[in-house]
Amino acid sequence: MITMRLGLRKQHGVIPGFHLSLGFTTFYLGLVVLIPLSAVFLRASGLSWPEFCAAAFGERELNAYRVTFLTAFCAAAINAIFGTILAWVLERYTFPLRRLVDALVDLPFALPTAVAGIALTAIYGKNGWIGRWLDPEGAFFSIHKLEFLGLEFSGVRVAYSSIGIFVAMAFVGLPFVVRTLQPVIAELEPDMEESAATLGASRLFILWKVILPQLVPAILTGVALAFARALGEYGSIVFISGNKPNETEIAALRIITKLEEESGASGTLAPYSTATAVALVMLTASFLLLLLVNILQRWSRRLAVPPQRK
Repeated sequence: MITMRLGLRKQHGVIPGFHLSLGFTTFYLGLVVLIPLSAVFLRASGLSWPEFCAAAFGERELNAYRVTFLTAFCAAAINAIFGTILAWVLERYTFPLRRLVDALVDLPFALPTAVAGIALTAIYGKNGWIGRWLDPEGAFFSIHKLEFLGLEFSGVRVAYSSIGIFVAMAFVGLPFVVRTLQPVIAELEPDMEESAATLGASRLFILWKVILPQLVPAILTGVALAFARALGEYGSIVFISGNKPNETEIAALRIITKLEEESGASGTLAPYSTATAVALVMLTASFLLLLLVNILQRWSRRLAVPPQRK
């Protein structure tokens, strides 16, 4: 009887109970995430609908959205290709300094964004290691002229242009694609590829019909994460973009400039209201991307679990 009573006694774990843990989780989440984000909605709610549209969808704001979203999409698309190749090489091949290359993938995570922006500007500027060979005012094209099929190529400007924004966004977004794909590639069994090759399938057929269908959910998830990360990037872009209004001005920089414009201006609008209007648009876009990532992850897990036979 004593043994049965001891066996029925409730086991206490190291972590507190559900209600206490949920209380701490809700409190911390509200303090760190919900309250600051709700301040954006409260500030923006002080504007009427015409004022909100004028503040959030003016000509300069629309151009900032266009530069931000279009460049982020292009950077995420490029990372989808090269990130997949890099993840495949790191998981399927053994080569010298493999661990070093694998560690360098995480460098954009640890590197301060301002340091990355200064480094990219120094490299791709007209006097940089790479920029001197690409920039029209660099050391190469200031002396040489290239012609191909009757067309003269006078170089391409990377720093202080939309191409520089693309480079910075691709730099910060690459780890998301690689780290999302690596666990999926590690779980792929080479037996299916070997069986397809034994049956006479070409490498292109194996890649298109055997490997890619299993990687598509993870690729889409990594691309969505890289796209969302690029939308919120500021530090590495502000140095290399040139910050030209309506040309190379991103949405995050537009928020800063609106704060500076409104902080010293007098009027009926609160100093932070017009800036929070742009911030609310970006917050809504980020939330939709987060929802898309969750849907893709659920789809990926559903495809990973084989259907059970009845």
